[in-house]
Amino acid sequence: MNPADLRALLPILVTAASAVIVMLGIAVRRSHALTAGLALGGLAAAMGAVLLAWPSIPRQVTSLVIVDGYSLFFTGMISAAAFFVVMLSHGYLRKRRCKPEEFYVLVLLATTGAMVLVSSNHFVSLVLGLELLSVSLYALVAYVRDDGLDLEAGMKYLVLGGASSAFLLFGMALVYADTGSMDLPMIWRPATMAPAHSFLPFAGLAMILVGIGFKLGLVPFHLWTPDVYQGAPAPVSAFVATVSKGAVFALVLRSFAPMWSDGANGGLASLFSVLAVASMFTGNLLALLQNNIKRILAYSSIAHMGYLLVALVASGSLAAEAVTFYLLAYFITMLGAFGVVTVRSWGERDADRMEDYRGLAWREPWTAGVLTAMALSLAGIPLTAGFVGKFYVLFAGVSSSLRLLVLVMAVNSVIGLFYYLRIVVTLFRQAEGEASGAAAREVPVRREGVPLMAALALSALTVLLAGLGVYPGPVIELIRSLVAGIL
Repeated sequence: MNPADLRALLPILVTAASAVIVMLGIAVRRSHALTAGLALGGLAAAMGAVLLAWPSIPRQVTSLVIVDGYSLFFTGMISAAAFFVVMLSHGYLRKRRCKPEEFYVLVLLATTGAMVLVSSNHFVSLVLGLELLSVSLYALVAYVRDDGLDLEAGMKYLVLGGASSAFLLFGMALVYADTGSMDLPMIWRPATMAPAHSFLPFAGLAMILVGIGFKLGLVPFHLWTPDVYQGAPAPVSAFVATVSKGAVFALVLRSFAPMWSDGANGGLASLFSVLAVASMFTGNLLALLQNNIKRILAYSSIAHMGYLLVALVASGSLAAEAVTFYLLAYFITMLGAFGVVTVRSWGERDADRMEDYRGLAWREPWTAGVLTAMALSLAGIPLTAGFVGKFYVLFAGVSSSLRLLVLVMAVNSVIGLFYYLRIVVTLFRQAEGEASGAAAREVPVRREGVPLMAALALSALTVLLAGLGVYPGPVIELIRSLVAGIL
């Protein structure tokens, strides 16, 4: 490995070094503010390292990792998302009965795993990145332990995550047994073969898709999603919804690209179409039944993964651009939505019930305005980043003549509009009277203003949401130039 390779890997190395520095800082002196500051500094340095690594790309670093504009774009997104999660977590953890310092070490380790994942070009680097991300998240989900839900969610995620990793590893072993190669594009090689060629690679591909389906929360591998989102601390739910799912989808997008140029994606396209339809209908219909905002966002994330699969099935450069932009909009929106839940959670539980937000627009208009903007973006209302992303995906589907998938996506967008607007209506609905007795004690009431770091994070996310909705051109041009390198 030469200096140019190290420069290309600089964002990953900086984030990993930041985790070590924060861990050593905790050993010297326990200070929540100092630890959060070191974590923020490390993530800011990682974002700066993306710019420093840019002149060295594209670069293949051994056979394990490929660093190009595409991977650096997602690396920047991941480090920025982790930065916002740390900003939101500081005020949240300050009011919890736990030692908060190790939380930031786990966030940095999970971020490092996600960065490795988006640069992976080999089964070994995929497993290392995925397991570093997953194991850190197992601990983060159960970190606070204010009530039984945290531990329950952590155990469910651990058991099901371990099972999905076993499927993934065994599937890779079967593909390797047949091909003799562990290069990542070999995942999709069975789809180009005649069915009579061999049973092993097809069985391996099926098992790999089970593992990937779990990580993305696709139907029928979605059952963990609402329970984990509800039980995890609000900032961790934001991290799982964005960084974890975004990194896996970026990996799928890169791995799927070779098949686009070969035109041999018929079998997988049919499978992904079924998964897309099932995920869209299941996510949206079950979200209609929920009275818990975190569970609504969980089912919403299942539906959004289905929308992304529509673009993936469409294939081609336009589809790759649509997926990348949609993920960017999805990151911003989910971070903002869970960010509002985070700043509202000042009791012994997270403020995740719909009743916790009744009349919020009259008491805290700024906070309610942020949540309204995020809900409208998730619904795909114009002048938001979510609208541009959803339009982009629909256009990619229409361009590839995927009429049925486009129709299903349009119908599901209308279904989703109901529960997103339900959140908005709740914010502006006047309370039916003051709560009393036990009900009053259950509602988390914030007796201080929004923490400064959380307020800055939410403000920045709202500006980005509106900016991408009104003037997305420069970002789309950047994405177009980066995606061209993987096709």
